[in-house]
Amino acid sequence: MQQIINFVIRNKNFLLSLLLFSISLVFTIQTHSYHKSKFFNSANFLTGGIYNSINNFTGYLNLKSQNQVLAEENSRLKMLLFNSESKKDSIYLDTVSYSGTYKFTLANVTRNTYSGANNILLLNKGRSDGLKQDLGVISSKGIVGIIDRTSKRYATVISVLNTVNKISAQLKKTNHFGTLYWDAKSPYFIQLIDIPKIAPVKKGDTIITSGRSSIFPKGIPIGTIHNYKLDAAQNYYEINIKLFNDMTNLEHVYAIENIDTEEINNLLTPKVDE
Repeated sequence: MQQIINFVIRNKNFLLSLLLFSISLVFTIQTHSYHKSKFFNSANFLTGGIYNSINNFTGYLNLKSQNQVLAEENSRLKMLLFNSESKKDSIYLDTVSYSGTYKFTLANVTRNTYSGANNILLLNKGRSDGLKQDLGVISSKGIVGIIDRTSKRYATVISVLNTVNKISAQLKKTNHFGTLYWDAKSPYFIQLIDIPKIAPVKKGDTIITSGRSSIFPKGIPIGTIHNYKLDAAQNYYEINIKLFNDMTNLEHVYAIENIDTEEINNLLTPKVDE
């Protein structure tokens, strides 16, 4: 306390001048409309900038939760989209238990490999969330892989960047279809074979899933044609596809369940005579 009193005594002239200046400034602002408007405009600008900075900071802190909300909304929209398309296409069946053929489950990628020959992903959802073997997995940009194993709370996915994966795909412009595989060279490209040479193949054309299995619906984006050539027998194209997905940077994904898989497989499985 004594130090404060000593400070005031030592600087009494300066403090008195500052007080008088402040009083005169207040009177000037109060009695002149121009100065008053300038003062309040400056104050509003300052406080507005502070509040804007605070809002930007709190918005940044909320990005994770907002991304989660958006991802869940995307899951609902994808379910509506593909089930709406299924009603217009005789390839797809409808069931009573669900409003459509496909059910989408949101999951997060907790582990992702892409530099080996047989890459996998780990999801933070498992059997308790309805995931099971042979469900397709996609992101908002396109195909990701197929679920291989599940535990109660987790699932592993065989990535499209895996030499054991074979997925049916087609040209978006036509119904010419072939088989996707990965040559283990680049995480940004995947290969498509068995497209007949009569197909109108062009650089930049889009490749999608064909819907010829119960794993993926028809029309899931895969990528665009980067380059192509005929095989050794000159009968089929060997196509190099640039993936829409950046497989090195995945977070939110969707597992796709075809509700009619068991019914379809029962019809397609030959009966054994007893």
